[in-house]
Amino acid sequence: MALITGLAGVLGRFAGRLLNSSLGWATVLLFGKVSGRKQTVLLVVALASLLWIVLLVGIALPDVGVFLVALVPLPSFVSRDVVRLVMLVAALILPFGVGAAGIYLTDASERKGGVSLVPTLLRGYPFTLLLAFTIAFLAVVATVRKVHSLIRRWEDAHVAVIVKPGRYEEVLARLEGALRHAGIEVHQTAAPAILSLPPKLLASAGGTGIGSLVPNRMMTLKAPDLEALVYPSDIGISGTKQRVALARAVIASSLTDAPAYLTSASETQSIEDQLVAIAHARESTSPGVARARLAAIDAELMKLTVPYEDWETAYRERLQVERDVLERSLTEPRRSTAGTSAEAPPNLAETAFAIGAVALVGVDVLLLAMDRLRGRAR
Repeated sequence: MALITGLAGVLGRFAGRLLNSSLGWATVLLFGKVSGRKQTVLLVVALASLLWIVLLVGIALPDVGVFLVALVPLPSFVSRDVVRLVMLVAALILPFGVGAAGIYLTDASERKGGVSLVPTLLRGYPFTLLLAFTIAFLAVVATVRKVHSLIRRWEDAHVAVIVKPGRYEEVLARLEGALRHAGIEVHQTAAPAILSLPPKLLASAGGTGIGSLVPNRMMTLKAPDLEALVYPSDIGISGTKQRVALARAVIASSLTDAPAYLTSASETQSIEDQLVAIAHARESTSPGVARARLAAIDAELMKLTVPYEDWETAYRERLQVERDVLERSLTEPRRSTAGTSAEAPPNLAETAFAIGAVALVGVDVLLLAMDRLRGRAR
């Protein structure tokens, strides 16, 4: 009996870990891998939506509710009717919590206040219901994808790339070209409907909060040994170990001046905008001016209080821009201030030789004149 109890405990812990991993994979499939705090909030929202369904089933079907209550040991002084009442109250409140999470996830510039928050809170009801079924469905899909990757001995990786509004196609084309230049022959395909349809339904119910994190379109860059699922805030890479490593390096080195952010903090995104401006000012900015602007960015970087990953990424981008500016100053032809090609400076040796020759001729003429004057005096 003790053996069976121990085995059941081990299986229960394994099932819990698998469930937690599956939910994490499902939220990543749905939203992409967003920044740390948002990812935590999304995982809590996913768990809350599933719990809400459980509460509704327990309230609607008393037998199921009794079974669920029986799974949790209760003190003798707590009545099961009280527990069911608590379940009812929780079922009423939980969607408001999901709506509040949507308000939290909304950018401060777009966040409304006062009475206008009520529709956002009420929107939590349909969104919670739809999210619960979507998460459950995608948890199965994500688990199958993981097993498929393990069978093929593929690895997974994520690179944070937050695409600027309206620039998704441009970033996708830049990424495709960079991967092809690196020797990975990818081609664009629409993401499978099993992944692209649920986000569209959620976006219609989620509003500007959680719904804004749901991609309205997803494309995949595919090669025989690599797949890159491009979200508006993430690039999910799957492939062989060598290809995944190469793809990550390509993304980090080629998207510095693309219309996308590689960091999530607003402070480092501001620095990224400044770096893009320096990188694009090819003709109007001299190397000296560019170095002065980079020095100002250095001073700004030293004062930032942001996650280290964001700071490190911004500093790497700053070094890349400095490298490009230096390379440009060495390779571009020098131009005169009037815009025409400046003449090459004279050779110093030739100039000295010419001056010496003229001086010798002058001395020779002078000596000749003096000889003639002496002859006449005699």
